Amino acid sequence: MNRGVGGGGVAAGFSLLFFSFLFGPLIIMVITAFNSSSFPRITPWECFTTEWFGVLFANDRLMSGLLNSLVIAVSVVAIAVPIGLAGALALSELSSRLRAVLYTVLITPILIPGVVLGISTIVFWGALGRSVGAEYGSFFFSGMFLTLAGQVTFVSAYAMLVFLARLQRFDPILTEAALDLGATPGQAFRKILLPFLGPAIGSAAFLTFLASFENYNTTVFTILSGNTFTTALASKVRHGTDPSLSALAVIIIGITLIGAIVHEAHTRRKEMLRSGVATRSRIYGNPVLKTLVHPLTVFLILAGLAGLATWQGTRQDASVCKQQILDDKRARQHELLEQQRLKMQERQKTSAPASAPADAPARSSPSPFGGAFSPNGLKPGQDAPAAADTPAKANPSPFGGAFNPNGLKPD
Repeated sequence: MNRGVGGGGVAAGFSLLFFSFLFGPLIIMVITAFNSSSFPRITPWECFTTEWFGVLFANDRLMSGLLNSLVIAVSVVAIAVPIGLAGALALSELSSRLRAVLYTVLITPILIPGVVLGISTIVFWGALGRSVGAEYGSFFFSGMFLTLAGQVTFVSAYAMLVFLARLQRFDPILTEAALDLGATPGQAFRKILLPFLGPAIGSAAFLTFLASFENYNTTVFTILSGNTFTTALASKVRHGTDPSLSALAVIIIGITLIGAIVHEAHTRRKEMLRSGVATRSRIYGNPVLKTLVHPLTVFLILAGLAGLATWQGTRQDASVCKQQILDDKRARQHELLEQQRLKMQERQKTSAPASAPADAPARSSPSPFGGAFSPNGLKPGQDAPAAADTPAKANPSPFGGAFNPNGLKPD
Protein backbone atom coordinates (compact mmCIF):
# COMPACT_ATOMS: atom_id res chain seq x y z
CA MET A 1 0.00 0.00 0.00
CA ASN A 2 2.79 2.42 0.91
CA ARG A 3 4.67 1.53 -2.22
CA GLY A 4 1.57 2.30 -4.26
CA VAL A 5 1.14 5.67 -2.59
CA GLY A 6 4.82 6.47 -3.03
CA GLY A 7 4.74 5.45 -6.69
CA GLY A 8 1.67 7.61 -7.24
CA GLY A 9 3.42 10.58 -5.65
CA VAL A 10 6.47 10.12 -7.86
CA ALA A 11 4.27 9.83 -10.95
CA ALA A 12 2.32 12.96 -9.96
CA GLY A 13 5.54 14.88 -9.31
CA PHE A 14 7.01 13.78 -12.63
CA SER A 15 3.80 14.74 -14.44
CA LEU A 16 3.79 18.16 -12.77
CA LEU A 17 7.43 18.70 -13.72
CA PHE A 18 6.77 17.60 -17.30
CA PHE A 19 3.76 19.87 -17.80
CA SER A 20 5.56 22.77 -16.11
CA PHE A 21 8.44 22.35 -18.53
CA LEU A 22 6.03 22.06 -21.44
CA PHE A 23 3.58 24.87 -20.65
CA GLY A 24 5.67 27.08 -18.36
CA PRO A 25 7.22 29.20 -21.15
CA LEU A 26 3.81 29.65 -22.78
CA ILE A 27 2.26 30.85 -19.52
CA ILE A 28 5.15 33.26 -18.96
CA MET A 29 4.81 34.70 -22.48
CA VAL A 30 1.06 35.16 -22.05
CA ILE A 31 1.59 37.11 -18.82
CA THR A 32 4.40 39.29 -20.20
CA ALA A 33 2.21 40.30 -23.15
CA PHE A 34 0.05 42.36 -20.77
CA ASN A 35 2.83 44.02 -18.75
CA SER A 36 3.65 47.61 -19.69
CA SER A 37 7.37 47.03 -19.14
CA SER A 38 9.41 47.58 -22.30
CA PHE A 39 11.23 44.29 -21.68
CA PRO A 40 9.34 40.97 -21.42
CA ARG A 41 9.16 40.19 -17.71
CA ILE A 42 6.71 39.21 -15.01
CA THR A 43 8.32 40.93 -12.03
CA PRO A 44 8.31 43.72 -11.18
CA TRP A 45 4.78 44.15 -12.52
CA GLU A 46 4.06 47.66 -13.73
CA CYS A 47 0.70 48.15 -15.45
CA PHE A 48 -1.85 46.00 -17.24
CA THR A 49 -1.90 47.02 -20.89
CA THR A 50 -2.83 45.72 -24.34
CA GLU A 51 -0.69 48.19 -26.26
CA TRP A 52 1.81 45.55 -27.34
CA PHE A 53 -0.76 44.05 -29.69
CA GLY A 54 -0.96 47.42 -31.45
CA VAL A 55 2.85 47.57 -31.58
CA LEU A 56 2.86 44.14 -33.18
CA PHE A 57 0.38 45.06 -35.92
CA ALA A 58 2.14 48.39 -36.51
CA ASN A 59 5.38 46.62 -37.42
CA ASP A 60 5.41 46.82 -41.22
CA ARG A 61 8.27 44.35 -41.59
CA LEU A 62 6.47 41.65 -39.60
CA MET A 63 3.16 42.22 -41.36
CA SER A 64 4.71 42.10 -44.83
CA GLY A 65 6.62 38.97 -43.81
CA LEU A 66 3.38 37.42 -42.57
CA LEU A 67 1.71 38.07 -45.92
CA ASN A 68 4.68 36.58 -47.79
CA SER A 69 4.66 33.50 -45.56
CA LEU A 70 0.95 32.93 -46.15
CA VAL A 71 1.33 33.25 -49.92
CA ILE A 72 4.32 30.88 -49.97
CA ALA A 73 2.66 28.36 -47.64
CA VAL A 74 -0.55 28.18 -49.68
CA SER A 75 1.49 27.78 -52.88
CA VAL A 76 3.60 25.04 -51.30
CA VAL A 77 0.44 23.17 -50.27
CA ALA A 78 -0.98 23.44 -53.79
CA ILE A 79 2.22 21.96 -55.28
CA ALA A 80 3.58 19.63 -52.59
CA VAL A 81 0.36 17.71 -51.85
CA PRO A 82 -0.19 16.50 -55.47
CA ILE A 83 3.51 15.64 -55.78
CA GLY A 84 3.42 13.71 -52.51
CA LEU A 85 0.26 11.87 -53.60
CA ALA A 86 1.84 10.96 -56.93
CA GLY A 87 4.95 9.66 -55.21
CA ALA A 88 2.92 7.56 -52.77
CA LEU A 89 0.82 6.05 -55.56
CA ALA A 90 3.96 5.29 -57.56
CA LEU A 91 5.55 3.53 -54.61
CA SER A 92 2.44 1.46 -53.98
CA GLU A 93 2.38 0.18 -57.58
CA LEU A 94 6.05 -0.80 -57.91
CA SER A 95 7.81 -4.01 -56.97
CA SER A 96 9.55 -4.23 -53.63
CA ARG A 97 13.06 -3.73 -55.04
CA LEU A 98 12.18 -0.68 -57.12
CA ARG A 99 10.05 0.62 -54.26
CA ALA A 100 13.06 0.63 -51.92
CA VAL A 101 15.22 2.52 -54.45
CA LEU A 102 12.54 5.12 -55.26
CA TYR A 103 11.67 5.54 -51.58
CA THR A 104 15.31 6.35 -50.81
CA VAL A 105 15.43 8.92 -53.59
CA LEU A 106 12.18 10.62 -52.56
CA ILE A 107 12.99 10.67 -48.86
CA THR A 108 16.51 12.08 -49.28
CA PRO A 109 15.52 15.80 -49.26
CA ILE A 110 14.28 15.43 -45.70
CA LEU A 111 17.71 14.24 -44.58
CA ILE A 112 19.61 17.08 -46.27
CA PRO A 113 20.26 20.13 -44.01
CA GLY A 114 18.17 23.17 -44.81
CA VAL A 115 21.28 25.30 -45.31
CA VAL A 116 22.46 23.01 -48.11
CA LEU A 117 19.01 23.04 -49.73
CA GLY A 118 18.85 26.82 -49.61
CA ILE A 119 22.29 27.40 -51.11
CA SER A 120 21.86 24.69 -53.75
CA THR A 121 18.49 26.18 -54.78
CA ILE A 122 20.06 29.60 -55.33
CA VAL A 123 23.00 28.14 -57.27
CA PHE A 124 20.85 25.87 -59.46
CA TRP A 125 18.19 28.39 -60.47
CA GLY A 126 20.75 31.17 -60.84
CA ALA A 127 22.86 29.07 -63.20
CA LEU A 128 19.73 28.02 -65.12
CA GLY A 129 18.61 31.63 -65.47
CA ARG A 130 22.00 32.78 -66.71
CA SER A 131 22.16 29.90 -69.20
CA VAL A 132 18.90 31.01 -70.84
CA GLY A 133 19.88 34.67 -70.72
CA ALA A 134 17.31 35.68 -68.12
CA GLU A 135 17.62 39.10 -66.51
CA TYR A 136 18.03 39.61 -62.79
CA GLY A 137 14.48 40.90 -62.58
CA SER A 138 13.05 37.56 -63.79
CA PHE A 139 11.60 34.84 -61.59
CA PHE A 140 14.92 32.94 -61.64
CA PHE A 141 16.26 35.55 -59.23
CA SER A 142 13.05 36.23 -57.31
CA GLY A 143 13.15 35.49 -53.59
CA MET A 144 9.51 34.35 -53.53
CA PHE A 145 10.03 31.86 -56.37
CA LEU A 146 13.31 30.53 -54.95
CA THR A 147 11.73 30.07 -51.53
CA LEU A 148 8.79 28.23 -53.06
CA ALA A 149 11.08 25.96 -55.09
CA GLY A 150 13.38 25.29 -52.16
CA GLN A 151 10.57 24.39 -49.77
CA VAL A 152 8.72 22.15 -52.22
CA THR A 153 11.82 19.96 -52.61
CA PHE A 154 11.55 18.63 -49.04
CA VAL A 155 7.96 19.44 -48.00
CA SER A 156 6.65 17.09 -50.71
CA ALA A 157 8.35 14.22 -48.91
CA TYR A 158 6.31 14.98 -45.77
CA ALA A 159 3.09 14.75 -47.76
CA MET A 160 4.24 11.50 -49.37
CA LEU A 161 4.83 9.89 -45.97
CA VAL A 162 1.31 10.81 -44.87
CA PHE A 163 -0.22 9.27 -48.00
CA LEU A 164 1.91 6.14 -47.68
CA ALA A 165 0.66 5.59 -44.15
CA ARG A 166 -2.94 5.91 -45.35
CA LEU A 167 -2.47 3.70 -48.41
CA GLN A 168 -1.23 0.83 -46.25
CA ARG A 169 -4.81 0.46 -44.99
CA PHE A 170 -6.37 0.55 -48.46
CA ASP A 171 -7.65 -2.66 -50.04
CA PRO A 172 -6.78 -2.65 -53.78
CA ILE A 173 -9.57 -5.15 -54.41
CA LEU A 174 -12.02 -2.24 -54.27
CA THR A 175 -10.53 -0.52 -57.31
CA GLU A 176 -10.20 -3.84 -59.13
CA ALA A 177 -13.89 -4.53 -58.53
CA ALA A 178 -14.78 -1.07 -59.83
CA LEU A 179 -12.74 -1.66 -62.97
CA ASP A 180 -14.40 -5.05 -63.47
CA LEU A 181 -17.80 -3.39 -63.23
CA GLY A 182 -16.96 -1.05 -66.10
CA ALA A 183 -15.50 1.99 -64.33
CA THR A 184 -12.61 3.79 -65.95
CA PRO A 185 -9.33 4.24 -64.02
CA GLY A 186 -10.18 7.90 -63.55
CA GLN A 187 -13.62 7.10 -62.16
CA ALA A 188 -12.18 4.46 -59.83
CA PHE A 189 -9.65 6.99 -58.58
CA ARG A 190 -12.16 9.81 -58.04
CA LYS A 191 -14.97 7.75 -56.49
CA ILE A 192 -13.08 5.10 -54.51
CA LEU A 193 -9.46 5.97 -53.83
CA LEU A 194 -9.77 9.74 -53.48
CA PRO A 195 -12.59 9.62 -50.87
CA PHE A 196 -10.56 7.06 -48.93
CA LEU A 197 -7.56 9.44 -48.99
CA GLY A 198 -9.67 12.40 -47.86
CA PRO A 199 -8.43 12.46 -44.24
CA ALA A 200 -4.84 11.99 -45.45
CA ILE A 201 -5.23 14.89 -47.89
CA GLY A 202 -6.37 17.17 -45.06
CA SER A 203 -3.55 16.02 -42.79
CA ALA A 204 -0.94 16.41 -45.55
CA ALA A 205 -2.19 19.90 -46.41
CA PHE A 206 -2.08 21.00 -42.79
CA LEU A 207 1.37 19.48 -42.24
CA THR A 208 2.86 21.02 -45.38
CA PHE A 209 1.35 24.40 -44.54
CA LEU A 210 2.98 24.41 -41.10
CA ALA A 211 6.28 23.07 -42.45
CA SER A 212 6.40 25.90 -44.99
CA PHE A 213 5.18 28.63 -42.68
CA GLU A 214 7.68 27.96 -39.88
CA ASN A 215 10.68 27.05 -42.05
CA TYR A 216 13.77 29.17 -41.45
CA ASN A 217 16.96 27.28 -42.39
CA THR A 218 16.14 27.11 -46.09
CA THR A 219 14.11 30.31 -46.33
CA VAL A 220 16.79 32.57 -44.85
CA PHE A 221 18.94 31.88 -47.94
CA THR A 222 16.33 31.65 -50.68
CA ILE A 223 14.30 34.73 -49.76
CA LEU A 224 17.29 36.93 -50.70
CA SER A 225 16.53 40.60 -49.92
CA GLY A 226 12.91 39.90 -48.98
CA ASN A 227 11.60 38.49 -45.74
CA THR A 228 9.08 36.04 -44.42
CA PHE A 229 7.47 35.94 -41.02
CA THR A 230 10.14 33.69 -39.52
CA THR A 231 13.08 35.65 -40.93
CA ALA A 232 11.52 38.95 -39.80
CA LEU A 233 11.03 37.51 -36.31
CA ALA A 234 14.62 36.29 -36.18
CA SER A 235 15.87 39.71 -37.27
CA LYS A 236 13.73 41.42 -34.62
CA VAL A 237 15.05 39.14 -31.87
CA ARG A 238 18.65 39.81 -32.90
CA HIS A 239 18.15 43.58 -32.74
CA GLY A 240 16.29 43.51 -29.42
CA THR A 241 13.06 41.99 -28.22
CA ASP A 242 9.99 43.51 -26.63
CA PRO A 243 6.61 42.19 -25.39
CA SER A 244 5.11 42.46 -28.88
CA LEU A 245 6.54 38.98 -29.50
CA SER A 246 4.67 37.80 -26.42
CA ALA A 247 1.52 39.32 -27.93
CA LEU A 248 2.19 37.28 -31.05
CA ALA A 249 2.46 34.15 -28.90
CA VAL A 250 -0.92 34.96 -27.31
CA ILE A 251 -2.54 35.22 -30.76
CA ILE A 252 -1.01 31.93 -31.93
CA ILE A 253 -2.04 30.15 -28.73
CA GLY A 254 -5.58 31.51 -29.03
CA ILE A 255 -5.94 30.38 -32.64
CA THR A 256 -4.53 26.95 -31.77
CA LEU A 257 -6.94 26.51 -28.86
CA ILE A 258 -9.94 27.52 -30.95
CA GLY A 259 -8.93 25.13 -33.72
CA ALA A 260 -8.33 22.26 -31.27
CA ILE A 261 -11.70 22.72 -29.53
CA VAL A 262 -13.60 22.93 -32.83
CA HIS A 263 -11.80 19.85 -34.13
CA GLU A 264 -12.62 17.93 -30.95
CA ALA A 265 -16.30 18.89 -31.26
CA HIS A 266 -16.30 17.74 -34.88
CA THR A 267 -14.61 14.43 -34.01
CA ARG A 268 -17.04 13.64 -31.19
CA ARG A 269 -20.08 14.53 -33.29
CA LYS A 270 -18.84 12.37 -36.15
CA GLU A 271 -18.19 9.44 -33.81
CA MET A 272 -21.62 9.72 -32.22
CA LEU A 273 -23.35 9.81 -35.59
CA ARG A 274 -21.30 6.92 -36.91
CA SER A 275 -21.97 4.70 -33.89
CA GLY A 276 -25.73 5.33 -34.07
CA VAL A 277 -26.11 6.27 -30.39
CA ALA A 278 -26.66 9.98 -31.03
CA THR A 279 -30.43 9.68 -30.59
CA ARG A 280 -30.00 8.04 -27.18
CA SER A 281 -27.46 10.59 -25.97
CA ARG A 282 -28.53 13.27 -23.49
CA ILE A 283 -26.68 15.90 -25.49
CA TYR A 284 -27.21 14.88 -29.09
CA GLY A 285 -30.77 13.73 -28.37
CA ASN A 286 -31.72 17.24 -27.21
CA PRO A 287 -32.19 19.65 -30.15
CA VAL A 288 -30.96 22.68 -28.18
CA LEU A 289 -27.84 20.97 -26.80
CA LYS A 290 -27.19 19.34 -30.15
CA THR A 291 -27.10 22.78 -31.75
CA LEU A 292 -24.81 24.15 -29.05
CA VAL A 293 -22.20 21.39 -29.46
CA HIS A 294 -22.22 21.61 -33.26
CA PRO A 295 -18.70 22.50 -34.52
CA LEU A 296 -19.95 25.60 -36.32
CA THR A 297 -21.75 26.82 -33.19
CA VAL A 298 -18.68 26.15 -31.08
CA PHE A 299 -16.53 28.09 -33.53
CA LEU A 300 -18.91 31.05 -33.56
CA ILE A 301 -19.05 31.14 -29.75
CA LEU A 302 -15.27 31.02 -29.40
CA ALA A 303 -14.76 33.58 -32.16
CA GLY A 304 -17.30 35.86 -30.46
CA LEU A 305 -15.49 35.55 -27.13
CA ALA A 306 -12.18 36.34 -28.82
CA GLY A 307 -13.73 39.36 -30.52
CA LEU A 308 -15.21 40.58 -27.24
CA ALA A 309 -11.85 40.23 -25.51
CA THR A 310 -10.22 42.17 -28.35
CA TRP A 311 -12.79 44.95 -28.13
CA GLN A 312 -12.35 45.22 -24.37
CA GLY A 313 -8.59 45.33 -24.88
CA THR A 314 -8.84 48.29 -27.23
CA ARG A 315 -10.68 50.24 -24.52
CA GLN A 316 -7.94 49.64 -21.96
CA ASP A 317 -6.01 52.84 -21.19
CA ALA A 318 -2.85 52.45 -19.13
CA SER A 319 -1.55 56.01 -19.58
CA VAL A 320 -2.44 57.09 -16.02
CA CYS A 321 -0.80 54.03 -14.48
CA LYS A 322 2.29 54.42 -16.67
CA GLN A 323 2.62 58.10 -15.73
CA GLN A 324 2.42 57.20 -12.06
CA ILE A 325 5.11 54.55 -12.53
CA LEU A 326 7.27 57.11 -14.32
CA ASP A 327 6.80 59.67 -11.54
CA ASP A 328 7.74 57.07 -8.93
CA LYS A 329 10.90 56.22 -10.87
CA ARG A 330 11.86 59.89 -11.13
CA ALA A 331 11.25 60.42 -7.42
CA ARG A 332 13.36 57.40 -6.59
CA GLN A 333 16.14 58.62 -8.89
CA HIS A 334 16.05 62.08 -7.27
CA GLU A 335 16.25 60.48 -3.82
CA LEU A 336 19.27 58.42 -4.83
CA LEU A 337 21.01 61.50 -6.26
CA GLU A 338 20.35 63.41 -3.05
CA GLN A 339 21.78 60.59 -0.97
CA GLN A 340 24.87 60.53 -3.17
CA ARG A 341 25.33 64.30 -2.82
CA LEU A 342 25.13 64.09 0.97
CA LYS A 343 27.68 61.29 1.06
CA MET A 344 30.09 63.35 -1.06
CA GLN A 345 29.71 66.35 1.26
CA GLU A 346 30.41 64.22 4.33
CA ARG A 347 33.45 62.75 2.64
CA GLN A 348 34.81 66.23 1.83
CA LYS A 349 34.31 67.37 5.44
CA THR A 350 36.19 64.38 6.87
CA SER A 351 39.09 64.75 4.40
CA ALA A 352 39.59 68.55 4.86
CA PRO A 353 41.29 68.49 8.38
CA ALA A 354 43.60 65.73 7.35
CA SER A 355 45.09 67.87 4.55
CA ALA A 356 46.49 70.58 6.92
CA PRO A 357 49.32 68.58 8.57
CA ALA A 358 50.39 67.37 5.19
CA ASP A 359 52.14 70.73 4.50
CA ALA A 360 54.34 70.62 7.61
CA PRO A 361 56.84 68.00 6.43
CA ALA A 362 57.23 69.82 3.14
CA ARG A 363 58.21 73.02 4.97
CA SER A 364 60.59 71.35 7.44
CA SER A 365 62.40 69.30 4.85
CA PRO A 366 65.35 71.24 3.35
CA SER A 367 65.26 71.82 -0.37
CA PRO A 368 68.23 70.55 -2.39
CA PHE A 369 68.18 73.81 -4.35
CA GLY A 370 68.39 76.07 -1.31
CA GLY A 371 64.72 77.09 -1.55
CA ALA A 372 65.21 78.82 -4.90
CA PHE A 373 62.12 77.18 -6.34
CA SER A 374 60.00 77.72 -3.22
CA PRO A 375 57.58 80.64 -3.48
CA ASN A 376 58.68 81.85 -0.04
CA GLY A 377 62.28 80.65 -0.19
CA LEU A 378 63.98 83.79 -1.61
CA LYS A 379 62.83 87.33 -1.22
CA PRO A 380 63.97 90.34 -3.22
CA GLY A 381 67.36 91.58 -2.08
CA GLN A 382 68.00 88.43 -0.05
CA ASP A 383 70.70 85.87 -0.71
CA ALA A 384 70.31 82.15 -0.42
CA PRO A 385 70.33 80.76 3.10
CA ALA A 386 73.68 80.05 4.64
CA ALA A 387 72.82 76.43 5.09
CA ALA A 388 72.68 76.09 1.33
CA ASP A 389 76.28 77.34 1.01
CA THR A 390 77.68 75.09 3.70
CA PRO A 391 77.66 71.84 1.70
CA ALA A 392 79.38 73.59 -1.21
CA LYS A 393 82.15 74.91 1.09
CA ALA A 394 82.50 71.68 2.95
CA ASN A 395 82.76 69.66 -0.24
CA PRO A 396 85.44 71.23 -2.49
CA SER A 397 84.58 71.02 -6.19
CA PRO A 398 87.10 69.31 -8.48
CA PHE A 399 86.76 72.31 -10.87
CA GLY A 400 87.72 74.88 -8.25
CA GLY A 401 84.20 76.12 -7.83
CA ALA A 402 83.96 77.36 -11.35
CA PHE A 403 80.42 76.07 -11.68
CA ASN A 404 79.33 77.32 -8.31
CA PRO A 405 77.43 80.60 -8.69
CA ASN A 406 79.02 81.91 -5.48
CA GLY A 407 82.35 80.17 -5.88
CA LEU A 408 84.06 82.75 -8.11
CA LYS A 409 83.85 86.42 -7.17
CA PRO A 410 85.23 89.36 -9.11
CA ASP A 411 88.66 90.59 -7.96
